[in-house]
Amino acid sequence: MLETYIRLALFVLFLLVFIIQLYYLISGHKSLSAYVVEDELPEVNTPISVIISARNEAQNLAENLPSILEQNYPDFEVVVVNDCSSDNSDVVLDDLKRTYPHLKVVTITEHVRFKTGKKFALTLGIKAAKNEHLLFTDADCKPATGNWITRMAARFSGNVQLVLGYSPCYKKGGFINALVRFETLKTAINYLSAALNRDPYMGIGRNLAYTKTLFFSNKGFAAHMHVMSGDDDLFVNQNATSNNTVIEIHPDTFVFTDAKPNFASLYRQKKRHMGVGKLYRNRHRRMLSFDAISGFLFYILFIWCLAYYFEPLMALGLFIFRWLAQILVYRKTFKKLNATSQIWYLPFYDFVYYLYINIFGLIGTFVKTTQWK
Repeated sequence: MLETYIRLALFVLFLLVFIIQLYYLISGHKSLSAYVVEDELPEVNTPISVIISARNEAQNLAENLPSILEQNYPDFEVVVVNDCSSDNSDVVLDDLKRTYPHLKVVTITEHVRFKTGKKFALTLGIKAAKNEHLLFTDADCKPATGNWITRMAARFSGNVQLVLGYSPCYKKGGFINALVRFETLKTAINYLSAALNRDPYMGIGRNLAYTKTLFFSNKGFAAHMHVMSGDDDLFVNQNATSNNTVIEIHPDTFVFTDAKPNFASLYRQKKRHMGVGKLYRNRHRRMLSFDAISGFLFYILFIWCLAYYFEPLMALGLFIFRWLAQILVYRKTFKKLNATSQIWYLPFYDFVYYLYINIFGLIGTFVKTTQWK
C-alpha cells in the first residue's frame, strides 16, 4: 500500500513539474518568438566607446581586434585595458595603435600586494573612455559584421541605458561544443525573454552596452567587487529596470566566441559563472531555481515512469506534448538566433542542459573562485 502511495505521489509531482515547465515556456518565452527584428540599417552617430579588458590575450587581440577597429561607424573609440599581461600583448597593441589612431590602451601592472580582477580593469577602462555610451566585449570575441556598433548604438533612445546583445559560440564538431552552444542559446532565450517581459535580470559581457552615467550613479561594481565574476550579469541584475533596458538580436550584432574545448576548461568557466547566482535579486533566484529544478525533475520522473511502468502512456504523452510545445514556441526564436538545426535535438540537449545547470548550480553554491583568468 505504501509503495502505491509513493508511486502516486511521484506521478503527481511529475504532473506538477510538467505544468511549471509549460508555464515557463509559454508565459516566459513566447515574447521572444513574437519579437520583430528590425532589418533596415539605422542611421545613428551617437559617440561610442568600445571597452575590452584583456589579460594575456595577445593572439586573440591580433586576430579579433581589427574587426572591431574597422567597424562601419562614424564616431567611436576602442579602449583596451591590458590587465597585467605577461605575454606580448603590449607589442600587439602598440602595432595596432600605429594603424588605428582611435585605439586607446590602458595598462595595469601587477602589484605584489594588490591583486586586480576584471572589474577593476573594466572600471579603469570606463574612466578612460571619453564617451557616455559604452559597448563591451572580450578579446576572444569577434562581431559578425561591421554593423555591430551601429545597431547596438541605435538602441540608445529615450530612457534606454542598457542594451542586451547575443553572443553565440562558433559551431565546431564534438559533444562539448554542441552542449555549450545549446546552453548559450537557452541562457540567451531566458534573459532576452525576461527583458522583453519587462523584468531583465542578466546580460552577457561579450555583447553588452550601457551608459557611463548608469555605471557611476550606481557606484559601478562596488556592491559586488568582492566577487570575482559578475561584471556583466550582476551589474545588469542590480541596475536594469523595466524602462531602461532593451535587447538587440539582429544577426549583424552577434558577437562570436569559441566554446571551451574540454570539460576541464568548461568546469573552470562555469564554476566562475555559477557562483554569482546567489547574489541575484530574490525573485530572480526563485525564478531560475524553479525552472532548473522543475526541468530536471521532469526528465527524471519521466524516466522513472517508463522504468517502473507507472502510467507510461500518459507520461509519454506529456513528454511529447511538451516537446511539440517547445518546437512551436522556439521555432521562430531559434531561427532569429541562427540556431534552427538545434531544435531537432531538443529532447536530448534539453535534458543534458537541466542536468548540467543543476550540477554547476550546486558547485557554485559551495566553491569559491579566486581568479578570473
